[in-house]
Amino acid sequence: MAAQPWQLYNAALQYIGDGTHDLNDDTDWAVALFAASSNCATLTNGVFADLTDELPTANGYTAGGQILGGQTYTQTGGVATFDSDDVEWTASGGDLTARFAVYYRLTTVNLVVQPLLCVCELDDAGDVTASDGNPFRITMDPAGLFTVQRAA
Repeated sequence: MAAQPWQLYNAALQYIGDGTHDLNDDTDWAVALFAASSNCATLTNGVFADLTDELPTANGYTAGGQILGGQTYTQTGGVATFDSDDVEWTASGGDLTARFAVYYRLTTVNLVVQPLLCVCELDDAGDVTASDGNPFRITMDPAGLFTVQRAA
């Protein structure tokens, strides 16, 4: 897989600034999978309900995605990095195919229902498929999902 970098949603910048996305809080984060026809790569989306064409509950995937753990937000030498554990589904009952992954909060925070954080196109060559019985794994970059660096 030649995954593209995770891209922050425009609203996520506001959500980080106003505390809606508390990046030090490692609870209630999830990753959901979306089809190629989804609008999830449109960075003007703000909440999960704005998104179309999430994969249905089938073939080892459950709508809403998978809860993640291991979120870390570290600051070293003027660079802040956000990272999390990898996520994996096992294709079952058929192939599991997706084009995009979306990272979001499962809860309502600061009156925002399921705010979005970032989106990733899983492979720049097209859909990614795990055949029946095999893992569909998203390996987070060891350098983190994203970094923020102060201006020089």
